[in-house]
Amino acid sequence: MTTPSQRLLVPENEVRITAVRATGAGGQNVNKVANAVHLRFDVAASSLPEAVKARLRALRDQRITRDGVIVIKAQRHRSLELNRAEARQRLQLLVSRAATPRRPRRPTRPTQASKRRRIQSKIRRGRIKALRGKPLPE
Repeated sequence: MTTPSQRLLVPENEVRITAVRATGAGGQNVNKVANAVHLRFDVAASSLPEAVKARLRALRDQRITRDGVIVIKAQRHRSLELNRAEARQRLQLLVSRAATPRRPRRPTRPTQASKRRRIQSKIRRGRIKALRGKPLPE
């Protein structure tokens, strides 16, 4: 059975991909070939469901700008196509993560035994600290 997040795909026409020069080591190849990829995805203008858009905007992710545009830079591979595929995969992973809503926390109460253990450990600790004081005069 597939979950809703696995069925939610980002349409190709809503993604803008541009080739840029990569940074870092690589010598002459890095300096002359534009094999890195900048992927841009505007969350507000996308066809994603409103709930997913809201969860994407709420993510504390450095790749999401204030305007709600996801910017992913892929430059791990020497091939433009591999970097393109990796950028799309990272975007899909981000959207899939936002598509599954968080399970609400069910508040629980501490058991009677755990309360008793906590109090006993506090009493033990207090006795240890009480022994650190100055000795009583005789």
